[in-house]
Amino acid sequence: MEETEAVIAAMNADHHLKAAAYHILKALEARGSLTDSMEKYLAELSVQFGSMIKIDDDEAATASREDVYRFRSAQKKILNLQPSRLDICGSGRPEFEDYLQAIEDIKRLRESFGRMDSGGAKKVEELDSQAQNILQIAMEKLQEVLIGVLGQNKHCFEKEYIPFHSCEGTFSYEESVISTEDDSFGGSSRRESSSTEPVEYLMDFVHPDVIPHLKSIAELMFSLNYDHEFSKAFISFWRCEMEEYLTILDVEPNSIEDVHKMEWDYLDSKIKIWCRAAKSIFGFYLVNEKRLFDQILGELGSVSSMCFIEATNAAIFCLLNFAQAVAIGSPGPERLFSLLNMYEVLADHLQIVNTLFAGEAGSFIRTEFNNLLNRLGYTAKCIFLEFGNQVASNSSTVPFPNGGIPPLTKYVMNYIMLVESYSDTLNLLLAEETDNGSSNPTEKDNSSDFADRLSHHLHSLISILEAKLEEKSNLYGDNSLRHIFMMNNIHYMVKKINHSKVRKYFDDEWIREHMVKYKQHARAYERVTWSNVLIPLQDDGTKAKAILKKRCRDFTMSFEEKWKIQRGWCIPDNELRENLRISISQTVIHAYRTFLSRLAACCVCDTYIKYSVEQLESDLLDLFDGSYKSMNHPRRRGSLKSSRRSSILSFV
Repeated sequence: MEETEAVIAAMNADHHLKAAAYHILKALEARGSLTDSMEKYLAELSVQFGSMIKIDDDEAATASREDVYRFRSAQKKILNLQPSRLDICGSGRPEFEDYLQAIEDIKRLRESFGRMDSGGAKKVEELDSQAQNILQIAMEKLQEVLIGVLGQNKHCFEKEYIPFHSCEGTFSYEESVISTEDDSFGGSSRRESSSTEPVEYLMDFVHPDVIPHLKSIAELMFSLNYDHEFSKAFISFWRCEMEEYLTILDVEPNSIEDVHKMEWDYLDSKIKIWCRAAKSIFGFYLVNEKRLFDQILGELGSVSSMCFIEATNAAIFCLLNFAQAVAIGSPGPERLFSLLNMYEVLADHLQIVNTLFAGEAGSFIRTEFNNLLNRLGYTAKCIFLEFGNQVASNSSTVPFPNGGIPPLTKYVMNYIMLVESYSDTLNLLLAEETDNGSSNPTEKDNSSDFADRLSHHLHSLISILEAKLEEKSNLYGDNSLRHIFMMNNIHYMVKKINHSKVRKYFDDEWIREHMVKYKQHARAYERVTWSNVLIPLQDDGTKAKAILKKRCRDFTMSFEEKWKIQRGWCIPDNELRENLRISISQTVIHAYRTFLSRLAACCVCDTYIKYSVEQLESDLLDLFDGSYKSMNHPRRRGSLKSSRRSSILSFV
């Protein structure tokens, strides 16, 4: 027994010395001051400690010679392992397998100690304590091995590689939001397709060859009740990886206050980044990370789900919090389509999130995700329904120059053009019978009732715009310009609707009715403007030269007055402008040609005739180009294309 006590004492001394050397080594590593020679020396010292044990096999009454030998051998392997230099996929694989076997040996020895003769209980307890301490060191090193293996074999993402194409089909991004320029709208709101199902892109986040080793580490640590240590290291590694992935995606954490202080252009750019990032996170990253966690921890019950949630919840809430801040921000109309983009990204990935975070453990993520989805949808619906009131409340009291198309008309029409791209989503949101923000994007119904709802709101918006344009037309002092303004704007509305996908919400009757409206304004303009100009050219049977000369002067003065003013008026649409010029020329040139014939018949001198038919035609072709120039400005009258001249003369 005395010899056995000596053996145990020696083992105790051996253990404490080695433990001390190990912890010194760890402290030096943490400080970064360990040289190669120092590390080698400490490793050799650890081996030498093992040789200090002196065992008299015949006197080892409590611990058998084989047990002590196995203990010493396993102890040496554990203390000698250098995790930072271990390559388990290369030459270090045998060493790693020996290391795992050494831990298994210590584990079995502890089990065998419990079955030994109770007469040596104290000595067995001391041996068991030593084994436990060695296992503690082994587990710490195994944690290092785990982190090292993950770090050496992870898939490294570069910004150029991020698989946005894995979820493409829903959005295309450009530069700006709704614009007052023709066809210059879109930005975070413009889309080329309307896929509603995200595509999952599968990828191995670590090299497949190391997964069995990672699984072995997990199972061994869990079997020794070091599940907390494994989970902590595993979660910490992947949490850092996800933070790095968010950085690659240009996602930064922002408080609600930060978001609300952002100028809209900057916030819109952040929303574009968010949409890309959310699609990549929910449709790619989380799917593959959960797949990896299940491969490694799937046989350990709920551990995989718990670790997955802990590793990802911080990044998920970083995304959700930003979207929440946007949803409760200023309800400006320019935000509608950005909110709808965010809503659709979340709606498209709702089923994925419900699957990834199934069960009680993930319920808080599912709840927050659904609440945010409902909030975004509710806010978007309110903005859309409020837009008509904002158009009606437009309070500009200055007439738009030259009778053209004001920014309000372009803005509203571009707004309507964009609505079609989101028709399914808006139909769903408008179909909600209550205003409690509840919606179920998984139950989409493309029934005619839904389409009628959207069509009703679009017709209402157009009617509000028309009423506002009528109001603005009254700001013009010139009644002729009022008709030009209304003709321009109604024609613009009809053309935009008739040549777009939103046409399905406006029937043929609406198109015909509004074509008649702008043509009526065109005829009213001609009647109001040119009937007075042509009065001097009317044939009342007189042949008195003095009267005819006066009428010639009166016509010239009246024509030049109208020309000087109306040359600066604007008809932006080329076809509409040419048609109105031709219509005016039909009337004016025919009357003027007839008048010139009467002058010639009455022998009125050409001195009183300022314009030839060709010159008058040329001036009429200058109308409505939006520039004010003198009648005396140099003009190359002969430069007009013969096709334009003949197109007018053919009417007379």
